[in-house]
Amino acid sequence: MGFAVPLALLLIVGAVAAVVVQRRSNGAGAMSDLDAEAEANRWVVRLGGSLSAFTAGARADRTAARELSAAAERHRTARHQLATAHTPAEYAVVTRTALEGMHHVRAARRALGIAPPSSLPSVGMPSPGQRRHQRDQVRT
Repeated sequence: MGFAVPLALLLIVGAVAAVVVQRRSNGAGAMSDLDAEAEANRWVVRLGGSLSAFTAGARADRTAARELSAAAERHRTARHQLATAHTPAEYAVVTRTALEGMHHVRAARRALGIAPPSSLPSVGMPSPGQRRHQRDQVRT
């Protein structure tokens, strides 16, 4: 009996250590489905908010109207993609589409002489979460 208790504790500690090591080696720092979904949703909401800030007067300028139309199309597309996305890769497509729309909003604001929003990542540039995921993939 005196030998069984320390042996059981040793087995439990070993199992916990094995699980921790396995999770670290599998890329625990990789972007999870929920993180990817939250990031994609954040950009879609930000795009929608940026579009709602414009009035009918913005449509008078042809360049601004064209850019706002393109941004609205990206917003519709991103919302549809978000509704059907299930994997981090699909959420990355949603994020890229919403960022394209944000760049169109920025162009419309410039055409109207309005200060553009804060800096945006380029469409081809991965987000911080995606960069972390790529960095972790290189390590393994």
